[in-house]
Amino acid sequence: MREDLPGRPCSVAAALNVVGEKWALLAIREIAFGNKRFDAIARNTGAPRDRLAVRLRALEAAGVIARIQYSDHPPRHEYELTQAGRELRTVLQALRAWGDKWAVDSPPSVFGHSCGHDLDPAFVCRHCGQEVNPDDLSLTVVAPGWTREGPS
Repeated sequence: MREDLPGRPCSVAAALNVVGEKWALLAIREIAFGNKRFDAIARNTGAPRDRLAVRLRALEAAGVIARIQYSDHPPRHEYELTQAGRELRTVLQALRAWGDKWAVDSPPSVFGHSCGHDLDPAFVCRHCGQEVNPDDLSLTVVAPGWTREGPS
């Protein structure tokens, strides 16, 4: 865990430090959709090109994407999701589900599942197979020097 982040030691804060900027997650979305070249990512995200270039370099440095050269003359690159980047697709699905419910009037896109139905993502416990209800969760703070209320 990053020790230089202020406040409570937290995996959410550490993750947001890597992907918490709008253009980072939208770039990951585009690469996951198969749009792997800079021009397509810039067009489909609407990101300013200079800001997008900075975000892509940061995602590469964090191990979320890899830059692959596809042309020598002139040198051109495209982007691939690493294992860490591929695992962010579930985060994007959760954000999309929340956005479909709370941020738009109607979903602008739909994912179909291999079962033949539109995807309706759920958070499921791998141990018992039950869908997770936030009211069923309990918190145990294991970071030294911290409690639920804050620093001890």
